[in-house]
Amino acid sequence: MILKPYGDTALLLDCASLDEAQRWFAALHGDAEAVLGARSVLLRGQPADLRSLVGRTTPGDSATPDDGAEIEIPVVYDGADLDEVARLTSLTTAEVVQAHTGTPWTVAFGGFAPGFCYLVDGDAGLQVPRRDSPRPRVPAGAVGLAGEFSGVYPRESPGGWQLIGRTELTMWDTSREKPALLVAGMTVRFVVA
Repeated sequence: MILKPYGDTALLLDCASLDEAQRWFAALHGDAEAVLGARSVLLRGQPADLRSLVGRTTPGDSATPDDGAEIEIPVVYDGADLDEVARLTSLTTAEVVQAHTGTPWTVAFGGFAPGFCYLVDGDAGLQVPRRDSPRPRVPAGAVGLAGEFSGVYPRESPGGWQLIGRTELTMWDTSREKPALLVAGMTVRFVVA
């Protein structure tokens, strides 16, 4: 891990992997304002205090904080790329659905849009590349796969993930006390709607 200044009131822990970043985040998030990224942790506060905190902290074995929260996300598995994902993984479409629903996923970190979260620890057989050409419009609620991740698009936006289904759940709603439906550390179970 490399510790870098990030403006006047933050430090960035540049990590070698998502796993390392998750372990640092799990160790630090209760003691400092921390934001987890794919291979980094942003810490906000006075840099001298943060350097001291990092210096006396050892990342643990647990990759993500476990807040005990679990959510089921009902999915209609009719995505535009379901057949392509089946081809890429050498599975049938029914086996893709079984693999996606058969393993709990963990919310690793938030992403490119409010309410979008990168989910990890699913079935390793579902790792597929992003699409060669992103779509200009992906509908809100679309469920996709890219690399080791699964995710749900919180609103209509461009996107390059392989779409396997859709959910009616609202991922981001500013009228809720906590706008984001998912937060780091939660367990997500996809179920057939």
